[in-house]
Amino acid sequence: MRIGLVTQWYPPEPVFVAGELARELGQRGHQVRVLTGYPNYPEGRIHPGYRQRWRSSASGTDAGVPNVTVRRVPVYPSHDASALGRIANFLSFAATSALAAPGYLAGVDALYVYHPPATAFTAAAVARLAGRVPIVLHVQDMWPESVTASSMTPTGGVGRLIERTLAGTMRRLYRSATAIAVISPSMAELVVARGADPGKVRVVLNWTDEELFRPVPATAAARATLGHRGRCTVMFAGNMGPFQRIETAIRAAHLAADRVDLVLVGSGTGAESARRLAADLGATNVRFLGRRRPEEMTDLYAAADYQLVCLRDLPGLRGTVPSKLQAALACGAPVIVSAAGDAARLVESTGVGLVCPPEDPTALAVRFAEAATLSPATRTALGRRAREVYQERMSLRVGADQIEDLLTKTAAGPGTPG
Repeated sequence: MRIGLVTQWYPPEPVFVAGELARELGQRGHQVRVLTGYPNYPEGRIHPGYRQRWRSSASGTDAGVPNVTVRRVPVYPSHDASALGRIANFLSFAATSALAAPGYLAGVDALYVYHPPATAFTAAAVARLAGRVPIVLHVQDMWPESVTASSMTPTGGVGRLIERTLAGTMRRLYRSATAIAVISPSMAELVVARGADPGKVRVVLNWTDEELFRPVPATAAARATLGHRGRCTVMFAGNMGPFQRIETAIRAAHLAADRVDLVLVGSGTGAESARRLAADLGATNVRFLGRRRPEEMTDLYAAADYQLVCLRDLPGLRGTVPSKLQAALACGAPVIVSAAGDAARLVESTGVGLVCPPEDPTALAVRFAEAATLSPATRTALGRRAREVYQERMSLRVGADQIEDLLTKTAAGPGTPG
């Protein structure tokens, strides 16, 4: 089958889902045409080794896998707290990908669109106008909530106008997609409530980069990097932004300072305020490592005792299963989750870690203390179960089977793809 894949973010950017899906579909014999932007996430700068120009494509082994062709289009690079910068980033990809789509995606049997941002749908819509091609929309994030709840959105009348505009846009996208894949049951309910045909919607749990995230033995070097000092060590890895509310974890670690150490690996718009909070509290058991190369992360996962997942308590986030959860489970790491909704239910129902309500430092401190009391044998059993759950429910093989099925059914014509 000839498949068009539209995504604003693609490797070498650290966004696993679309890149791994393209690789897997190509290995299965499908001809995959990827339409994406020049890599600039997460720093908001074009990655070294890339120079933006209009015509740039790689195919076959040059694209990293047989049967995959990658066409990159120029974008305005931005990923900071500037609302105008982020809007320009999204709209620039919408414009350049739409210009490239009619020629590059001509003749495909089905289109896959990775969302967010919603503007990525523009290229698919243009391609469909040219050839009536069916579209599978893969929803990773709920708009407008993930936009309006961020610090970038203005308050007052302008903010409400943005929210109404985005809500109307998403309703139209859900109705126009031939099939919709979502990453959790609660997200499926929200999408249906906002206009999607229930028969079009299927839950497909995300996977991670399985070549990178896998079980490995803990090394002395990685433990030294974390500053492991023989105490229970909890690691948070990933973006420190407005939706993680990492301050909750820092306050909880301060309350449980006699039991655990908290290591924060990553960066984001909230990183500096998090550092200030730790300093103000005198939380000497909280350590910041900053951003690390992806190749280092597997060893760091193994060196920590638990991985932490934090989310704010927002209705739009209750259907979110953060990518750091898949990475942790793929590594066979037990988790502590401070969140509501599907992420918490998944961990609780499968027995791969501990759960507490979001944005509650006292409750999280209790979980930290409880985690510290668990025996090494119990932690090992939790990690083994984590790996099993990933392989059975979240692996690339399982997810790609479902996406491939959706693409095949939509390409075959009218039916019930959900």
